[in-house]
Amino acid sequence: MKWILFILLFSTSFFSQSQDPVANGCDILITNGKIIDGSGNNWYYSNIAVKDGKIVKIGREINLPAKKIINAKGLIVAPGFIDVHTHLEGDETKDPSATSFILDGVTTCVTGNCGSSNVDIGKYLHWIDSLKLSINIATLIGHNDVRKTVMGRANRDASPEEMQQMENIVDKAMKDGAVGLSTGLIYIPGTYTKTPEIVALAKEAAKYNGIYASHMRDEGDSVTYAIEEALTIGREAKIPVEISHFKLSGQQNWGRSKETIPLIEAARKEGIEVTIDQYPYTASSTSISTLIPDEILADGQDSIKARLQRPVVRDYVIRSMLERLKKRKLKHFSYAVVANHAADTTYNGKSIEQINVMKGRKHKVKEEALTIIDIMINGGASAVFHGMSEEDVKRIMKYPFNMFASDASIRVLNAGVPHPRGYGTNARVLAKYVREEKVLSLEEAIRRMTSLPAQKFQLKDRGLLKEGMAADIVIFDENKVKDVSTFEKPHAYSKGFHYVMVNGVLTVDNEKHTGIRAGKALYGPGKIN
Repeated sequence: MKWILFILLFSTSFFSQSQDPVANGCDILITNGKIIDGSGNNWYYSNIAVKDGKIVKIGREINLPAKKIINAKGLIVAPGFIDVHTHLEGDETKDPSATSFILDGVTTCVTGNCGSSNVDIGKYLHWIDSLKLSINIATLIGHNDVRKTVMGRANRDASPEEMQQMENIVDKAMKDGAVGLSTGLIYIPGTYTKTPEIVALAKEAAKYNGIYASHMRDEGDSVTYAIEEALTIGREAKIPVEISHFKLSGQQNWGRSKETIPLIEAARKEGIEVTIDQYPYTASSTSISTLIPDEILADGQDSIKARLQRPVVRDYVIRSMLERLKKRKLKHFSYAVVANHAADTTYNGKSIEQINVMKGRKHKVKEEALTIIDIMINGGASAVFHGMSEEDVKRIMKYPFNMFASDASIRVLNAGVPHPRGYGTNARVLAKYVREEKVLSLEEAIRRMTSLPAQKFQLKDRGLLKEGMAADIVIFDENKVKDVSTFEKPHAYSKGFHYVMVNGVLTVDNEKHTGIRAGKALYGPGKIN
């Protein structure tokens, strides 16, 4: 009888230990930190134990053996930040360490935005897992690339057969793990697409509980029409909506956030699951081709070049650009600054006004328009456009269902003169808008960077510091965190992020990247194994 009792007690004890995830200690123990868990709740003191890529225990009294102990006294411990609007395609191998994101606290990026993505999502996510970046990657399926695959850059409606082909591509993408459908309606061929086509494709994403993320058709004079179109697509396709980089472009539109935010609030009251994202800067960045009328950009670079070399077309394009500049109440194209022009890198970091003078042309706006045409003929350029109001940035920032996003790719040190948002988006929010200007509380800012995007993009084990969740964790100094990157000198990493963990692996140690790449592909809810 005693032997039976001993065996029962031993087996019970053994079974209990085998079920205890920290019975034999943990990989990393974080002690003495001020925990901000991502929910929006107030900070509190606690310790966190990490093992096998997961948060296994949170509590004030954790006495466990650990392979590494991080004393977070005086530091904030938060979930890893989720950047919901990035453009990684084609840049993943340039710096797989993704240092520009990691040192800004980002542990997960959502790519495939603005209608631009890989079309074979299954193949792409499998490649991401084999490449091993330092960050996790989720992706949308981009409408522009879907349309190009079926129709090229044609300026016309899709035929029934073409629509079916596009629907099939979106259907497969969702089954392969895309988190939703994205559009870029200021870019070719999205510009040529009518609303019903987008609704039909959004319905395919909705079948698999995906979302619809849109770079709207206009962010300036016709912004309210563009918002209504995005909401119509959400309403008709019965799909959650994410409006990308919500802003007001052009001096003539400054202050109109008083109109645009109420449209979002009214839509949510109606029952449309709409949210927005924002980068915390008063300048945008995109292709300089957006200054050219849409109809000129059809059918590829050879066609664009041929059109722009025709005197009648050049005159039409110049008139269009000058009319747009007049609306902005500007006398020169000083607001447009070239970030990268492959044909002549001496243009990088200079405004169109400066480049025009550099070329020896007269200091006249018509000559500047010709300079833009020359850049387009020689392959185009990426550019930074200064044209937003700080008042609007702050008003939009205060809206509670608004996330922060860089709208950037992985930055390579000293390559071009890019927008600083690719280095410092999150640090800028925490330094300028939380610590210095107190537009948001620290807890609320972190909620916008963590649990809100995780909920929206259905990244179910991310965004919160909670037992059982993936151990994506950032530890930073709230008093010293700072964005160092500027428009004049963009190539500078953020400061103040002392430790970053991705899937439980220490990726930043004492503000230095360890070189370890523990990121992985994250799959959408429609993934079929």
